[in-house]
Order: sequence, then structure tokens, then C-alpha cells
Amino acid sequence: MKNCQLTIPSVVFAGQGSVEKLITIIEREAAKHVLIFTDKGIRGLGLSKPAEEICGKYADVTVIEDLTAEPAVADIERVLAEVNSQPDLIVGIGGGSVMDAAKLASIIVGADYTLRDLLKDSSIAHKQTKTVMMPTTCGTGSEATCNAIVAIPEQESKQGIVNDCMIPDYVILDVNMIAKLPPKIIAATGVDALAHVVECFTSKKATKLSDTYAKEGARKIFHNIRKAYAEADNLEAKAEMMIGAFYGGVAITGSGTTAVHALSYPLGGKYHIAHGVSNAILFAHVMEFNKDACEDRLAELCDAVYPELSGKTVAEKADCIIAEIASIVSETNIPTSLKEFGVKPEDLDFLVEAGSQQTRLLVNNCKELSLDDIRCIYKKVM
Repeated sequence: MKNCQLTIPSVVFAGQGSVEKLITIIEREAAKHVLIFTDKGIRGLGLSKPAEEICGKYADVTVIEDLTAEPAVADIERVLAEVNSQPDLIVGIGGGSVMDAAKLASIIVGADYTLRDLLKDSSIAHKQTKTVMMPTTCGTGSEATCNAIVAIPEQESKQGIVNDCMIPDYVILDVNMIAKLPPKIIAATGVDALAHVVECFTSKKATKLSDTYAKEGARKIFHNIRKAYAEADNLEAKAEMMIGAFYGGVAITGSGTTAVHALSYPLGGKYHIAHGVSNAILFAHVMEFNKDACEDRLAELCDAVYPELSGKTVAEKADCIIAEIASIVSETNIPTSLKEFGVKPEDLDFLVEAGSQQTRLLVNNCKELSLDDIRCIYKKVM
């Protein structure tokens, strides 16, 4: 076994009503000033109210809610400028954009470097404030990762800031936070989580440690995403999705996503397609391209998820995983073409160039992609 490392959150609370564990965290950290990141939609639905009320009983609370979806550098700089004093604890309540902003705040507020400095060299970061992450979707995995993604408008793409010091200190996985999540969001974020586990398992950087989380995350997501999408009252399926998404985030820290995420970044950066949707559009096509280089790995994943198919050949098992990915995207009514997002054939050159620049993720892919390969994949979804 090769040497490997897995850096994960120190404490994870899970279960219905586990938001109450905020009391334990505040007392443990002796927090007197809590900074909460969320967004207006989450706050408007009352999802952040229990956490705000708990924090308000024990500490002074500042809430930042004017976060934009898929924030750009200027958006993050704007909200960080709203922070007037050093907090004792930062709580992120939301999807990936909210949690990424909270993680960035934890390393920037009180530091002598800026966000733009981190875009040039993320290794200089140091944690300034401990964090608690409470996801309100079942997909981004940001509650487990050391990554924060920001849009770069001038490049019409996105960039990841990566440093182990952004690993959250506490995570609360409370299914009440996603109990009323619209099916459309369950689908998009759930397929994003599915991409995390499949990509991490087939990544060049996959390890025995990351594989453990990727396999179990895949099992939970493959078996529960349809039920979570179609059955509004199925809290068990939604809880399994939440755990599966967390496992996907853990797998990312030990392995890393690959070409699906790499090629989706320009789609979010230029056309503002939701991250989970852009991944879903590309997912099966990228895995089909990769298949001859990772057939054994896909078959192993099939054995973990669908042991009843153990009698099939390696090729059949690999095809089964790819077919299931395509089926899930179709059955959850996620778009499968870029046309409805205004992407035109004349945009292809931009996409190929921008996608090829995502080397941080492309180097993880089990198969090298030429410019022609990238062009061919984009053409299939146009």
C-alpha cells in the first residue's frame, strides 16, 4: 500500500435535530462572538433560524446573508469587508457557495494576506478562526473539504483555493435542513455528490483511504438519490444522501475530482450554469471517454454498489455504472444539453481552451485529454 493521507473534520454530528449540538460547540470553544454565513433564500425559508437562535442565547451574533450563488472574487471581498471584528467562531449554513465563503473567512479575517494573494499562492493561508459547517443541500461536500471555489470573471471560469487549514473543525449533518429541499436541487446537488465519489474513485490520486469513503458514498447515493428526489417525505433517503455527500467531500481531500469537474468550470464561470447541473451534463460522457483507462475501477465500484451483479464481466460492470449515471440524470429531469443555456457552436473554441486550463483537476484524470478530446466531449452535449 502506498503512503497516503486523509485530513477530515475533527468532529461530525449527524442525525435529525443535531443542530442542537451547536450548544456543545459554543461552550467547548468558549465563543462570545459568532459569525454566521448564509444567504437570503435559506434565511427566508427559516432554515438558519434554529442555529441563529441557539447562537444568540450564548454569544453575540453577526449574520452575513447577502451572498451570491457561485460567488466571484469581488463578491467574496465585499462580504468579508462587512466583518468588523474577529469572531470566535464561524458558522456556514447553506450550499457550497455559502460554506466556501465561510471557509475563506476563516483564513482571511484577521490575516495579513488577501483573497487575491491566495489566488496566487494558497499555501500561505493559516486558520484564523474555527468553523462549523451545516449543509442545506445533499451534494457539494464542501463541509468536508479543504477547497473553496471562486469565479474569476475576467477569465470566464473558476479557480479553487486549496489548503488543509480550511478543513472545517465541526460539521453538523441535520436532515431537517434538507427535509423540504426542492426536488430540482436534490437532483443537481445529488448528482454533484455522485460525481465526487465516482471521480475520486477513478482518480490517479485515489488511495486506500479515499477509496473507503468513495465506495460507501457511492453506495448511499446510487441507492437513494431517486427516492430522495421523488419521495418528499422520505427523510431516511435524504439523510443517506447527506451522509453520502459528506463522504464524497472526504474522498476529495484524499484523492480529488477529475475531468468532469474540470470541464464544468467554464460552464459555470461564463454561462452561470449551476455547478451540479453542469457536472450532470458532462458526467456520463466523460466517464465513457475514460472507460478504457479505468474499466477495472468502475467494475470494482459496481461490486461495492451492486453486489448482485458480481457474475457480470468487468466490461459489463463498468458499463452498468455509466448507464446508471445517465439514467439518474434522465430520471431526475436534469438537462442533458447546453443549448438551453445559450451555449452556441461558436463558443466551442472558448470552452476547449478554458477547459484545458483546469490542470489542477485534469492531472488527476485517469486518461490524458487532448484538445481534440475535450472538443469531442463538449460537442456531445451541445
